Amino acid sequence: MNGPEIRVEFAPELRLFLPNGRRAGGAAQVSTDGVSTLGHVVESLGVPLTEVGALVVDGREVPVAHIPAPGESVTVRPVQRPQRVPGAPLRFLLDVHLGTLARRLRLLGVDTAYESTDIGDPALAARSAAEQRVMLSRDRGLLRRRELWAGAFVYSTRPEDQLRDVLERFRPELQPWTRCTACNGLLKEATKDEVADQLEGGTQRSYDVFAQCTQCGRAYWKGAHHEQLVAIVERALAEYADPS
Repeated sequence: MNGPEIRVEFAPELRLFLPNGRRAGGAAQVSTDGVSTLGHVVESLGVPLTEVGALVVDGREVPVAHIPAPGESVTVRPVQRPQRVPGAPLRFLLDVHLGTLARRLRLLGVDTAYESTDIGDPALAARSAAEQRVMLSRDRGLLRRRELWAGAFVYSTRPEDQLRDVLERFRPELQPWTRCTACNGLLKEATKDEVADQLEGGTQRSYDVFAQCTQCGRAYWKGAHHEQLVAIVERALAEYADPS
């Protein structure tokens, strides 16, 4: 771009997306071509529009379709939290790199689809649109695909921080212990006889309360790792459950 020049300043939360030379101050003089939208300009600087809230030009909020004029001063703000996603009930789609996060969201009863193999960005974006799911990913290229229903960048590589970020950003309704962590299906109470073929001798003798996935048939009981799961659930409920 070598046309009219504008000044673009990014909020601190968004500067990690900028090239190294532009991160320190968060502001840049940018040459535009006179026809590209402000949304295109922002993305060309490395910031996915999924992470952008208000775009403010010379004190007034404008849409992403705004065509910048010479000399304009643009402030790019982050998404307002909690973020409201219009339309379908809030549900998520996670890419192949976010398996632990997917299991923890399902543990909390959040409708979470997950692709355990790399099916490619076009297929992920198409599924997001078809099922009206928020795409969660660390892949900026994926988050720039126009066919996405909605999307969000996962800022951390640590599952604990990833979960905290998603819950703080979207505030999904939490219904712990209601979904299968393996396939996202809903759980139902089950008798020992109904799941007997999945139980080893020690489990048969030690446990009497079971649940079973209505979709894949997997059995659940309060096994060796139950206390760790309880800690995850209790922490999430204490910090993010709707008090109403």
